[in-house]
Amino acid sequence: MAVEVKRKQNESVEGLLRRFSQRVLQSRVVFRAKAGRYRTKPKTKRQIKESALRRKYLREKRNYLQKIGQLPEENQGSGFGNRPFVKK
Repeated sequence: MAVEVKRKQNESVEGLLRRFSQRVLQSRVVFRAKAGRYRTKPKTKRQIKESALRRKYLREKRNYLQKIGQLPEENQGSGFGNRPFVKK
């Protein structure tokens, strides 16, 4: 995928380079190039099942610890997935 940026009237070279680098980052060209550098083996059925069981066990353990009060409740509205918002 080609990224094309044309110079605007009275735009400096630095501004053009800044816009170009932003476009490259947004198009994820560099990310795809780095990701394709190494081939990773696909997971076997056994590995998929083991990781699913591990996630299920950890989820149940976390819920149990929250239920008995040893783990604080998570803030669902933090905006960063399931991680709780911690103010430092």
